[in-house]
Amino acid sequence: MTAQTQFKLNDVTLGYEGHPAVHHLTGAFDAGSMTAVFGPNGSGKSTLLKGLKGTLKPMHGSIDRHGLDVHDIAFLPQANEIDRSFPATVYDIVSFGLFRKNGFFSSIRKEHKEKIDEAIEGVGLRGFEGRALSTLSGGQLQRSLFARVLLQDARVILLDEPFSAIDAKTVSDLLSLVHRWHAEQRTIITVLHDADLIRENFPRSLLLARKPVAWGTSRETLNAENLLKARRMNEAWDEHSGWCESHAS
Repeated sequence: MTAQTQFKLNDVTLGYEGHPAVHHLTGAFDAGSMTAVFGPNGSGKSTLLKGLKGTLKPMHGSIDRHGLDVHDIAFLPQANEIDRSFPATVYDIVSFGLFRKNGFFSSIRKEHKEKIDEAIEGVGLRGFEGRALSTLSGGQLQRSLFARVLLQDARVILLDEPFSAIDAKTVSDLLSLVHRWHAEQRTIITVLHDADLIRENFPRSLLLARKPVAWGTSRETLNAENLLKARRMNEAWDEHSGWCESHAS
Protein backbone atom coordinates (compact mmCIF):
# COMPACT_ATOMS: atom_id res chain seq x y z
CA MET A 1 0.00 0.00 0.00
CA THR A 2 1.34 3.44 -0.93
CA ALA A 3 1.68 5.82 2.02
CA GLN A 4 -0.41 9.00 1.92
CA THR A 5 1.65 12.17 1.58
CA GLN A 6 1.19 14.78 4.31
CA PHE A 7 3.60 17.45 3.02
CA LYS A 8 4.92 17.64 -0.54
CA LEU A 9 7.73 20.12 -1.20
CA ASN A 10 8.18 21.23 -4.78
CA ASP A 11 11.59 22.88 -5.36
CA VAL A 12 11.07 24.97 -2.21
CA THR A 13 13.34 27.88 -1.26
CA LEU A 14 12.68 29.55 2.10
CA GLY A 15 14.35 32.60 3.57
CA TYR A 16 14.11 36.04 5.08
CA GLU A 17 14.29 39.48 3.43
CA GLY A 18 15.50 38.07 0.15
CA HIS A 19 18.21 35.85 1.68
CA PRO A 20 17.55 32.10 1.23
CA ALA A 21 18.04 29.78 4.21
CA VAL A 22 16.73 26.57 2.59
CA HIS A 23 17.46 26.07 -1.11
CA HIS A 24 15.57 23.97 -3.67
CA LEU A 25 14.13 21.27 -1.43
CA THR A 26 11.99 18.67 -3.14
CA GLY A 27 10.52 15.66 -1.37
CA ALA A 28 7.66 14.46 0.82
CA PHE A 29 6.78 13.67 4.42
CA ASP A 30 4.32 10.78 4.58
CA ALA A 31 1.28 10.93 6.85
CA GLY A 32 2.02 9.11 10.10
CA SER A 33 5.79 9.25 9.56
CA MET A 34 8.35 10.21 12.20
CA THR A 35 11.22 12.22 10.76
CA ALA A 36 14.20 14.05 12.27
CA VAL A 37 15.70 17.11 10.58
CA PHE A 38 19.43 17.25 11.22
CA GLY A 39 22.27 19.51 10.08
CA PRO A 40 24.92 22.02 11.18
CA ASN A 41 23.99 25.26 12.93
CA GLY A 42 22.50 27.69 10.44
CA SER A 43 21.58 24.97 7.96
CA GLY A 44 17.90 25.96 7.69
CA LYS A 45 16.28 23.41 10.01
CA SER A 46 14.08 25.80 11.99
CA THR A 47 13.29 27.74 8.83
CA LEU A 48 11.96 24.55 7.27
CA LEU A 49 9.59 23.96 10.20
CA LYS A 50 8.21 27.49 9.84
CA GLY A 51 7.62 26.81 6.17
CA LEU A 52 5.80 23.56 6.94
CA LYS A 53 3.75 25.30 9.61
CA GLY A 54 2.75 28.00 7.13
CA THR A 55 4.11 31.03 8.98
CA LEU A 56 6.87 31.48 6.37
CA LYS A 57 5.90 31.56 2.71
CA PRO A 58 8.27 30.07 0.11
CA MET A 59 10.40 32.47 -1.90
CA HIS A 60 10.27 29.91 -4.67
CA GLY A 61 8.39 26.65 -5.20
CA SER A 62 5.42 25.42 -3.19
CA ILE A 63 4.42 23.29 -0.20
CA ASP A 64 1.32 21.10 -0.55
CA ARG A 65 -0.26 20.31 2.83
CA HIS A 66 -2.95 17.95 1.49
CA GLY A 67 -5.96 19.25 3.37
CA LEU A 68 -4.28 20.41 6.57
CA ASP A 69 -5.53 23.61 8.17
CA VAL A 70 -4.04 25.66 11.00
CA HIS A 71 -5.80 23.56 13.66
CA ASP A 72 -4.22 20.36 12.37
CA ILE A 73 -0.63 21.42 13.16
CA ALA A 74 0.89 21.70 16.65
CA PHE A 75 4.21 23.51 16.93
CA LEU A 76 6.69 23.46 19.81
CA PRO A 77 9.28 26.28 19.45
CA GLN A 78 12.83 26.32 20.73
CA ALA A 79 13.04 27.01 24.46
CA ASN A 80 15.05 30.20 23.87
CA GLU A 81 12.07 31.65 22.00
CA ILE A 82 9.92 31.48 25.15
CA ASP A 83 9.71 34.67 27.23
CA ARG A 84 10.34 33.33 30.72
CA SER A 85 9.27 36.67 32.25
CA PHE A 86 5.73 36.31 30.88
CA PRO A 87 3.35 36.25 33.89
CA ALA A 88 1.88 32.80 33.44
CA THR A 89 1.66 29.55 35.38
CA VAL A 90 2.09 25.98 34.21
CA TYR A 91 -1.70 25.69 34.08
CA ASP A 92 -1.90 28.80 31.88
CA ILE A 93 0.80 27.55 29.48
CA VAL A 94 -0.88 24.18 29.07
CA SER A 95 -4.37 25.67 28.67
CA PHE A 96 -3.14 27.76 25.72
CA GLY A 97 -3.34 24.51 23.78
CA LEU A 98 -7.14 24.84 23.78
CA PHE A 99 -7.28 28.33 22.31
CA ARG A 100 -6.27 27.31 18.79
CA LYS A 101 -9.54 25.45 18.37
CA ASN A 102 -11.80 27.28 20.85
CA GLY A 103 -10.55 30.89 20.59
CA PHE A 104 -8.76 33.02 23.16
CA PHE A 105 -11.98 34.45 24.56
CA SER A 106 -13.84 31.21 25.11
CA SER A 107 -14.45 30.05 28.65
CA ILE A 108 -12.78 26.94 30.06
CA ARG A 109 -15.56 24.45 30.77
CA LYS A 110 -15.47 21.41 33.04
CA GLU A 111 -14.50 19.04 30.23
CA HIS A 112 -11.68 21.40 29.25
CA LYS A 113 -10.35 21.43 32.80
CA GLU A 114 -10.34 17.65 32.81
CA LYS A 115 -8.31 17.59 29.59
CA ILE A 116 -5.86 20.14 30.98
CA ASP A 117 -5.43 18.08 34.15
CA GLU A 118 -4.87 14.93 32.06
CA ALA A 119 -2.20 16.65 29.95
CA ILE A 120 -0.39 17.94 33.03
CA GLU A 121 -0.54 14.48 34.57
CA GLY A 122 0.67 12.97 31.29
CA VAL A 123 3.96 14.89 31.38
CA GLY A 124 4.61 14.36 35.09
CA LEU A 125 3.80 17.87 36.34
CA ARG A 126 0.96 17.16 38.76
CA GLY A 127 1.41 19.55 41.68
CA PHE A 128 3.15 22.18 39.53
CA GLU A 129 -0.04 23.72 38.11
CA GLY A 130 0.40 27.01 40.01
CA ARG A 131 4.15 27.37 39.44
CA ALA A 132 5.16 30.54 37.60
CA LEU A 133 6.88 30.20 34.24
CA SER A 134 9.90 32.13 35.54
CA THR A 135 10.53 29.55 38.29
CA LEU A 136 10.61 26.45 36.09
CA SER A 137 13.74 24.50 35.24
CA GLY A 138 14.49 23.78 31.59
CA GLY A 139 13.03 20.30 31.89
CA GLN A 140 9.87 21.52 33.62
CA LEU A 141 9.34 24.14 30.92
CA GLN A 142 9.64 21.51 28.19
CA ARG A 143 7.20 19.24 30.00
CA SER A 144 4.75 22.17 30.12
CA LEU A 145 5.14 22.81 26.39
CA PHE A 146 4.69 19.11 25.60
CA ALA A 147 1.51 19.12 27.70
CA ARG A 148 0.26 22.04 25.58
CA VAL A 149 0.94 20.00 22.44
CA LEU A 150 -0.88 17.04 24.00
CA LEU A 151 -3.92 19.24 24.54
CA GLN A 152 -3.91 20.43 20.92
CA ASP A 153 -4.48 16.82 19.77
CA ALA A 154 -3.16 17.68 16.28
CA ARG A 155 -2.62 15.42 13.29
CA VAL A 156 0.83 16.94 12.69
CA ILE A 157 3.40 17.77 15.37
CA LEU A 158 6.42 19.97 14.64
CA LEU A 159 9.10 20.05 17.36
CA ASP A 160 12.06 22.44 17.22
CA GLU A 161 15.01 21.22 19.34
CA PRO A 162 12.72 19.73 22.02
CA PHE A 163 15.48 18.00 24.00
CA SER A 164 18.09 20.76 24.25
CA ALA A 165 19.53 21.60 27.68
CA ILE A 166 17.27 19.29 29.68
CA ASP A 167 18.05 16.37 31.97
CA ALA A 168 18.24 12.76 30.79
CA LYS A 169 15.10 11.68 32.70
CA THR A 170 13.04 14.39 31.01
CA VAL A 171 14.46 13.46 27.59
CA SER A 172 13.47 9.84 28.19
CA ASP A 173 9.96 10.74 29.36
CA LEU A 174 9.31 13.11 26.46
CA LEU A 175 10.71 10.65 23.92
CA SER A 176 8.20 8.11 25.21
CA LEU A 177 5.47 10.63 24.47
CA VAL A 178 6.81 11.18 20.95
CA HIS A 179 6.77 7.43 20.33
CA ARG A 180 3.20 7.31 21.59
CA TRP A 181 2.19 10.01 19.09
CA HIS A 182 3.89 8.02 16.35
CA ALA A 183 1.96 4.91 17.36
CA GLU A 184 -1.22 6.99 17.05
CA GLN A 185 -0.31 7.65 13.39
CA ARG A 186 0.38 11.35 13.87
CA THR A 187 2.96 12.94 11.56
CA ILE A 188 6.00 14.03 13.59
CA ILE A 189 8.81 16.22 12.25
CA THR A 190 11.49 17.12 14.77
CA VAL A 191 14.60 19.29 14.54
CA LEU A 192 17.41 17.62 16.51
CA HIS A 193 21.16 18.01 16.96
CA ASP A 194 22.02 14.55 18.36
CA ALA A 195 22.73 12.05 15.57
CA ASP A 196 22.92 9.07 17.94
CA LEU A 197 19.53 9.89 19.47
CA ILE A 198 18.07 10.15 15.96
CA ARG A 199 19.49 6.81 14.82
CA GLU A 200 18.05 5.10 17.89
CA ASN A 201 14.60 6.69 17.87
CA PHE A 202 13.65 8.22 14.51
CA PRO A 203 13.02 5.94 11.51
CA ARG A 204 13.66 8.64 8.91
CA SER A 205 15.87 11.74 8.62
CA LEU A 206 16.41 14.74 6.42
CA LEU A 207 20.00 15.99 6.44
CA LEU A 208 20.15 19.69 5.58
CA ALA A 209 23.02 22.04 4.83
CA ARG A 210 20.76 24.75 3.44
CA LYS A 211 20.36 22.40 0.49
CA PRO A 212 19.28 18.80 1.03
CA VAL A 213 22.20 16.40 1.48
CA ALA A 214 20.28 13.16 2.05
CA TRP A 215 16.72 12.10 2.92
CA GLY A 216 15.77 8.56 3.86
CA THR A 217 16.24 6.04 6.65
CA SER A 218 18.20 7.54 9.53
CA ARG A 219 21.06 5.05 9.48
CA GLU A 220 21.64 5.56 5.77
CA THR A 221 21.11 9.33 5.83
CA LEU A 222 23.35 10.03 8.83
CA ASN A 223 26.40 8.08 7.71
CA ALA A 224 29.90 9.54 8.05
CA GLU A 225 30.19 10.48 4.39
CA ASN A 226 26.94 12.45 4.37
CA LEU A 227 27.71 14.19 7.65
CA LEU A 228 31.08 15.35 6.33
CA LYS A 229 29.45 16.54 3.12
CA ALA A 230 26.86 18.51 5.08
CA ARG A 231 29.50 20.22 7.22
CA ARG A 232 31.55 21.21 4.18
CA MET A 233 28.50 22.45 2.29
CA ASN A 234 27.34 24.57 5.21
CA GLU A 235 30.78 26.12 5.70
CA ALA A 236 30.84 27.10 2.02
CA TRP A 237 27.66 29.18 2.13
CA ASP A 238 27.97 32.95 2.07
CA GLU A 239 25.78 34.38 4.84
CA HIS A 240 24.95 37.34 2.63
CA SER A 241 24.10 35.38 -0.49
CA GLY A 242 21.05 36.64 -2.30
CA TRP A 243 18.51 34.94 -4.49
CA CYS A 244 19.53 31.69 -6.09
CA GLU A 245 18.06 30.33 -9.29
CA SER A 246 16.76 26.81 -9.82
CA HIS A 247 19.27 24.41 -11.31
CA ALA A 248 18.28 22.73 -14.52
CA SER A 249 17.62 19.06 -14.11
